[in-house]
Amino acid sequence: MPVTLTPNAIAAINTGDVNLKPLLQVLDIRLIGKTQERYRLLISDGVSAQHAMLAVQLNDRVKSGQVEKGSIVQLIDYICSDVKGRRLTIVLNMETIVPQSETIGNPTMSAESDTEFQKPVPGPGNIHPPSRVGSVEQHSTNKAPPRGVNITPSVQPAYQPPPSYRNHGPIMKNEAPARIIPIAALNPYQGRWAIKARVTAKGDIRRYNNAKGDGKVFSFDLLDSDGGEIRITCFNAVVDRFYDVIEVGKVYLISKGSLKPAQKNFNHLKNEWEIFLESASTVELCPDEDGSIPRQQFSFRPIGDVEKAENNAILDIIGVVTSVNPSVPILRKNGMETYRRTLNLKDDSGKAVEVTLWGEFCNRDGRELEDMVGSAFYPVLAIKAGKVSDFSGKSVGTISSTQLFINPDFPEAQKLRNWFDHGGKDTASSSISRDNMPGGGSRNEIRKVVSQIKEEGLGRSDKPDWVTVKATIAFIKTDSFCYTACPLMIGDKQCNKKVTRTGTNMWLCDRCNQEFEECDYRYLLQVQIQDHTGMAWVTAFQESGEEIMGCPAKQLYTLKHVLQNDEEFAVIVRNRLFHQYMLKLKIKEETYAEEHRLKMTVVKVDTVNYTSESRYLLNLLVGSLQV
Repeated sequence: MPVTLTPNAIAAINTGDVNLKPLLQVLDIRLIGKTQERYRLLISDGVSAQHAMLAVQLNDRVKSGQVEKGSIVQLIDYICSDVKGRRLTIVLNMETIVPQSETIGNPTMSAESDTEFQKPVPGPGNIHPPSRVGSVEQHSTNKAPPRGVNITPSVQPAYQPPPSYRNHGPIMKNEAPARIIPIAALNPYQGRWAIKARVTAKGDIRRYNNAKGDGKVFSFDLLDSDGGEIRITCFNAVVDRFYDVIEVGKVYLISKGSLKPAQKNFNHLKNEWEIFLESASTVELCPDEDGSIPRQQFSFRPIGDVEKAENNAILDIIGVVTSVNPSVPILRKNGMETYRRTLNLKDDSGKAVEVTLWGEFCNRDGRELEDMVGSAFYPVLAIKAGKVSDFSGKSVGTISSTQLFINPDFPEAQKLRNWFDHGGKDTASSSISRDNMPGGGSRNEIRKVVSQIKEEGLGRSDKPDWVTVKATIAFIKTDSFCYTACPLMIGDKQCNKKVTRTGTNMWLCDRCNQEFEECDYRYLLQVQIQDHTGMAWVTAFQESGEEIMGCPAKQLYTLKHVLQNDEEFAVIVRNRLFHQYMLKLKIKEETYAEEHRLKMTVVKVDTVNYTSESRYLLNLLVGSLQV
């Protein structure tokens, strides 16, 4: 059947007609873009030709051969933008009508397009005059159109542009609202735009210090009805303006931001751009719920695929939680304290993985998961934007943009729940994380005795070792058991750096450069532990120190240094000796004045659970008998 290109389609598109759905021919395809593959097309209506950009989600059409040079396509969804003074059509959706055809008509480049390709393009078997644009060269000089398709060139009158009217008065600013465009169509060359999208994630306010001074920043992620995603970042005064306005799950109309290349070290979204809001930017809440915009977009990977994923890769996984470990405090390199909790996740791929929750995830979601598993209910957990780590096998950890969904109402979750409840619970799974201890613990519960720390050279590698020992408190140094700490808050964390007395009886923090009347008292205990194989010295900080001593550091400091009640102080210390604990240790060799020392820090103190300990010892006995 004959196929006729839509008359005057290029001119109509340039004047803003987005409802035409024209039939056009693809004359040329070029791959452009360094950070992300993009395809630029040369499209023709038989008389005029113009460049068009293909949206990223349509790249597969070119790669699979559905669209190639000579194809006749119908544009379903598109926009036309000004890019550096030229008109550029952005194709968001299209259908291939005829896969291959000879050039139709004798098209010339549109006057509103760029001039880079206004050179003649050789057509099949002939050369057009210099002012014409033909199709791309073919391998055969006389390639026939597909069987059953009769291509009839259409004769179209030249397009007459509408008359222009000169305004001799003052230039008026265009205050008309910007037209809403899909996120996928955003580019940094557009003048006025607006997007309508749902907030899927919102980060905390982060504070920083650089050569320009102190500052703060936060970001949030958006998802629109076409599945396009993009991150928005706000700095300083813009943070104060928009942080409380943005809520996860709400839909907003956003405009007047600037687009910059996405920082892929911190941005995992599949978009080469991110938006920076400015003082002139607008963010308007859409009061009516828009059902066309999904609440979240997932791309779940089986746990078995995590084993092949690259280190630091960001991905979505879903599985059933089979065990949850207690939360443990961790001291960061900058002196700030945070928390970590690990759990195990399995799915129907026959694999299991260890998941590490950091910071607020430990308390908010980790405690809920721990309560569920403790009551013998194993919840389904979906993780959006988890980060892969290859330390001691593969594991997945949370980052600031991670989201956790407990027992979500997803088809994938329902499928996993059905699998787990009908036999999956008892199905053996191979862990892709570090080997587990007998009895089913995680890498935070690798059991050792004291003598093994030295015999096995623990802590001598580039990264610390984490082990659990069952040991008795044999001795506690009391000459320096705590330090005076800064009580000021930096963001949502306490400073905790050591402070000193000034001449005015005030406390001074060198880090915060501030003085205050009262300080905090934090444990810095030196403790000797002992088991049946030997003895070792360990350091216990605040929370671990309170577990060992049974009272706050300030109480002991007051007894010894303020009240000078040495007798009661000695009684408290003596009563804490010869208690047995499960001690989780961080072991790392450090260098002081060119001398290597093995530093062992207590990160968690637990009383001995004799039921679990009996099970552990029984497993050891069974294992030794089998050997």
